[in-house]
Amino acid sequence: MRRVIFNEKGGVGKSSITCNLAAISASRGKRTLVVDLDSQCNSTHYLLGKTPEENTVADYFDGTLEFSSKLNEPMDYVHESPFENLSVLPSSSNLLTLEHKLESRQKIYKLRDLLNKLDKEFDEVYIDTAPALNFYTRSALICADNCLIPFDCDAFSRQALYSILNVIYEIREDHNDDLDIGGIVVNQFQPMASLPTRLIAEMKKEKLPIIPTYLNQSVKMKESHNECVPLIYLAPSHKLTGQYIDLFNHLSRKRRKKR
Repeated sequence: MRRVIFNEKGGVGKSSITCNLAAISASRGKRTLVVDLDSQCNSTHYLLGKTPEENTVADYFDGTLEFSSKLNEPMDYVHESPFENLSVLPSSSNLLTLEHKLESRQKIYKLRDLLNKLDKEFDEVYIDTAPALNFYTRSALICADNCLIPFDCDAFSRQALYSILNVIYEIREDHNDDLDIGGIVVNQFQPMASLPTRLIAEMKKEKLPIIPTYLNQSVKMKESHNECVPLIYLAPSHKLTGQYIDLFNHLSRKRRKKR
């Protein structure tokens, strides 16, 4: 399963959702890979504690612009995290300078090629994207089985949802018949505030695919980022950790039903 986490709006928790779902997957014995396609490198730093200087996803894309002899073996780009069963294909700020070259050379399927070669090494792949519909995000959607859309209970974020859904439909129509909408993940939820509750109720009336498990706003997530330790390892009994586990279980059940 390749699952991409995408929203064109920043600050909605893409990296947090990517890394914490991946960590739960790894904690259950699944060989899990996180692919970081955001030049800000948040997922990379969260799981590795640093940003590697070599063998990043940018190095892989750069190699596709030259003769194939410049490319390393697929696993050379994969870095082990401190957590068992959890690996990272790290990002780099160099993604920004490469993007135009990759677009002009029509390298949109190269991420899919790499992940196809890594299929036998991993059971689950989680792909973090930048808050933009750029070359790398399209590459992720083209090679993914499933897309999760984080929603932070904000009116601007709600407006962005319609554009995102249209993008997914377009990618599915033109490039990836298997791309499924995994659902909208309500993040940074404040149950005592009226606006989030109202927005969610309105979205449900529109029959938007809201996942029934909500992720609360919590300082524990900031502590998790600071320590570079996902919640399942940092605070396994915390309420927010439990919500992530419920979300993971919901997605797993939905996947089994689809089969």
